[in-house]
Amino acid sequence: MKKLFLVLALFGLMTSVSANTITTNDSEVIVNDIITQEMDEGSDQDSAQEPIGFTQEAKKRFIEGGPGFMGIVLICLILGLAISIERIIFLNLSTTNTKKLTDGVQEALSSGGVDAAKEYCRNTKGPVASIFYQGLDRANEGVESAEKAVIAYGGVQMGQLEKNVSWISLFIALAPMLGFMGTVIGMINAFDKIEAAGDMQPSLVAGGIKIALLTTVFGLIVAIILQVFYNYIVAKIDSIVNDMEDASITLVDILVAHKK
Repeated sequence: MKKLFLVLALFGLMTSVSANTITTNDSEVIVNDIITQEMDEGSDQDSAQEPIGFTQEAKKRFIEGGPGFMGIVLICLILGLAISIERIIFLNLSTTNTKKLTDGVQEALSSGGVDAAKEYCRNTKGPVASIFYQGLDRANEGVESAEKAVIAYGGVQMGQLEKNVSWISLFIALAPMLGFMGTVIGMINAFDKIEAAGDMQPSLVAGGIKIALLTTVFGLIVAIILQVFYNYIVAKIDSIVNDMEDASITLVDILVAHKK
């Protein structure tokens, strides 16, 4: 009987040990599942916190800067770009192959006279051809009259080339000035908050200072972009004006040779 009780006790002990082992294994499996789930969630959060693109960042900063001065600076950018694109298209269309034009006028003068040369200039686009036409139109009155007409009409064509360019320079100067004004107003608001709170806490002024600096940055970016377009337009105008002056001298020489 004692042996039977001893066997039953040993059997109960082994059953308890095996149950504890199973429970331990189950708990380890559960812990591993929880760790794996947390790692997956952490990787999802890391993927969700990936850096955003330049366009989204610019949009975010623009909204943080406030619609007041940021909107005005944006209008300066839009208007400046519109004028710049229009001037670039106009100047590219106004570019003329002056050597080809000069050779054509000289050949037309030799074969058909002044009327043929005027017709050739009328069918050619560009300010140089227009200047040639005005000079040829006064050719019958003498070389001096033709030269005066070329000089006078050259000034008219130069004014057309420089049309609306002053607006671009205005927007270049205006954009950073508006940004600086937004900065000053933002700093004033920040100090008003400090005065109202009676305490110098960074949290009170950080937002206002950030908004103030954003307006300055955006104004400077607009000025830099428009400055690049402005310099290109001015260089293009100078190139066309130089071609006009050289071609005008050549036309006078052609007329003098034709009179002889």
